[in-house]
Amino acid sequence: MNLPPLVQSFVLHFGEMGSRWGINRTVGQIYALLYVSPGPLCADEIVAALGISRSNVSMGLRELQAWSLVLLKHLPDDRRDFFTTPDDIWLILRTLAEERKKREVDPTLSVLREILMEQPASDIERHAQQRMAEMHNMIERLTTWYDDVKQLDQERLATLLTLGSRVTRLLETTDRIVSLGRKRRPTTKG
Repeated sequence: MNLPPLVQSFVLHFGEMGSRWGINRTVGQIYALLYVSPGPLCADEIVAALGISRSNVSMGLRELQAWSLVLLKHLPDDRRDFFTTPDDIWLILRTLAEERKKREVDPTLSVLREILMEQPASDIERHAQQRMAEMHNMIERLTTWYDDVKQLDQERLATLLTLGSRVTRLLETTDRIVSLGRKRRPTTKG
């Protein structure tokens, strides 16, 4: 790699993490390089910086474009395609979440729905369907929560993330208040 040490550490780490996230190591490295670059890069610059083949760079860029994680830029008086990432980290986070949902969660929900529509032929299938229904319901709840959260503006989302465990304490306090209110209500005898 032909990168400053700090940038190289980041790019190498993203390559390692990419394989854990289900993407090719090279794709992770290309994304990391584009993310920290001060300006858009063309494919030849990416090849030179990462020391990988032009075909790997082209395939990686296509994959990142399919995920909507890189943007195509054209520079005046240059016919080459240049690439960059969105500047807004929140947009990147939302894009990643939406793409993962489309590719991983939605197909799982579809399969579960189809299986749950079938008539079980045995006790084993009934048991399996019951477990799958539990999984389906949990994923549906998470999907509904995600749909609500993705509607939040950036400032509210940041506030929600910083609340962390305080949300749990708020819910526990709310439960205690509601519980106290129920105990104090006089019962009517008829």
